[in-house]
Amino acid sequence: MKTLVVDDSRLARNELKRLLKEFDKVQIAGEAASVDEALEKVVELKPDLIFLDIQMPGKNGFQLLEELESVPEVIFSTAYDEHALKAFEYNALDYLVKPVQKERLAGAVAKVFDKIQKKKEQAENEDDKLTINDQVFVKDGEKCWFVQLSEIRLFEVSGNYTTVYFDNSKPMITRTLNYLESRLDDKTFFRANRQQIINLKWIERIEPWFSGSLRIYLKGGEEIDVSRRQTLKFKDIMSF
Repeated sequence: MKTLVVDDSRLARNELKRLLKEFDKVQIAGEAASVDEALEKVVELKPDLIFLDIQMPGKNGFQLLEELESVPEVIFSTAYDEHALKAFEYNALDYLVKPVQKERLAGAVAKVFDKIQKKKEQAENEDDKLTINDQVFVKDGEKCWFVQLSEIRLFEVSGNYTTVYFDNSKPMITRTLNYLESRLDDKTFFRANRQQIINLKWIERIEPWFSGSLRIYLKGGEEIDVSRRQTLKFKDIMSF
């Protein structure tokens, strides 16, 4: 796993790198002492995994994740366990409390390695678009989520924002629907109309609607009207 270590403390970076040398699966590709430096390293190195501190001068670790289009696997290494718990209270994220314990580190690395391997196997023949196995970082106010795209059932325009539907959460992001459509895998995500993109895996049932259009019912309870133009495309995709 190509790994990037991000921490403003040189001593903390060196200690973590020392511990990681014992793991054959981990390749330390680089390190960064700030968010701005980390952004450059992520673009340059395209790491599979980031060990990320939260509290750093200037921008913090969460702000780094906000600026990434696609988020690698992340293990937090922080002295502030209560801060990580508060920020991700609705998600099961892995994080290590400093000083990092070798046994705890081994468990975190093994879990991430298994997840990365599965993603790579499933994405071997995929193009550059985000697949349902990719995860994205979503922040709405003080709440933050890591969300796998397979868990997102609906994207919906809300004024100048886009609402993301997953679980019982509906945070809003600044990405436009057109941008999302260009990045999402069209084998899984379908532009039902000008306002909504649906995850085809979340369809519960389909009914004929007015003027030859369709109404789609999602497993989350949402009802989606497919435009007449998109109905033809939908029927072709679904082999109607």
